[in-house]
Amino acid sequence: METTQQIQPDIFQANCLSRQVLGLIADQWTPLVMYALEEGTMRFSQLLKRIDGISKKMLTQTLRAMERNGLVQRVVYPVVPPVVEYSLTPLGQTLIEPIKALRVWAYGHLHEVAQAQTTYDQRNHTQIQEEVASLVQQR
Repeated sequence: METTQQIQPDIFQANCLSRQVLGLIADQWTPLVMYALEEGTMRFSQLLKRIDGISKKMLTQTLRAMERNGLVQRVVYPVVPPVVEYSLTPLGQTLIEPIKALRVWAYGHLHEVAQAQTTYDQRNHTQIQEEVASLVQQR
């Protein structure tokens, strides 16, 4: 009798499925759609208004990816014009708490990140650039 050994996920391995799963939420727009749908079922136009800065094309792509991955349910009502609503699936609901933790962290560290960016931007990067250029020329 053969026994199958279950392989532990290793996110650092290129072929690990955990990378694909992480990729579900590691883009710019998916967390924002999650936050919006956490408030309840919404139509496309409502999501477009709620998420400032997202284009129709990007919202469409994000919703399709989320639906494909089981995070969002899309319901089309047979009326003229068609009414389409989006809501989180039970799987999507399981992401609410982890996504909330990211939002809490972001809100709690706004000033620290802004300060770090200012400090970095005010540094004189010319010296480093000159040193790198010198090393490249030496090759």
